[in-house]
Amino acid sequence: MAKVSPKSSNVKTLSAKKRQELANAVAKKLATIYPMPSCALIYHSPFQLLVATILSAQCTDKRVNEVTPVLFERLSQPRDFANASLETIENLIKTCGFFHSKALHIKEASQMIVDSFDGKVPQTMEELVSLPGVGRKTANCVLGNAFGIAEGFVVDTHVIRLSRKIGLSEEKTPEKIEKDLIKLFPEEERVDVSHRLILLGRQYCIARRPKCGDCPLAQTCLKRD
Repeated sequence: MAKVSPKSSNVKTLSAKKRQELANAVAKKLATIYPMPSCALIYHSPFQLLVATILSAQCTDKRVNEVTPVLFERLSQPRDFANASLETIENLIKTCGFFHSKALHIKEASQMIVDSFDGKVPQTMEELVSLPGVGRKTANCVLGNAFGIAEGFVVDTHVIRLSRKIGLSEEKTPEKIEKDLIKLFPEEERVDVSHRLILLGRQYCIARRPKCGDCPLAQTCLKRD
């Protein structure tokens, strides 16, 4: 497969064929670097993953993983959160930031799961995004990691940055970037590719100090700003 030169190519001029070749090359290389990727959040049920993902908004996964063991020891099931006071939930998640809104979303989502979904986390995009505090990123994370359903593509800040920099998308919004990535990666690859892009973003393509000289995608990435 011919390489796309990072010096002469721009994502806006790539044909659909060339962009697909770029995506294929990226997926192949990432698979050799991160052969067994997994979700960084620690959870033991789909509901725990849902709560952890809500908590991870504008918060590091490391911090969430420090908070959730104590949280889930106190409150583990949707009914526990639905019956708990907002103050109780807030005190348990306070260090995750934005704890007022996150506590409210978690409590309301838990109540809706109890009332509308028989106490079980729903397994469709439409139903998941109907829950308070749940957007497509959270829904895709839960569907892909808890249920093995890769209807969409998890697009977090790392995936947004890398998709544009590498040349997989010229779009700026998560929704439009997700549409581009869905076209480029088959359903069975989407969960792993998302994890791998996030790992690459954390290890090499760091927002403020990218390690382009050390990055294993240096010869493939278009290096867009």
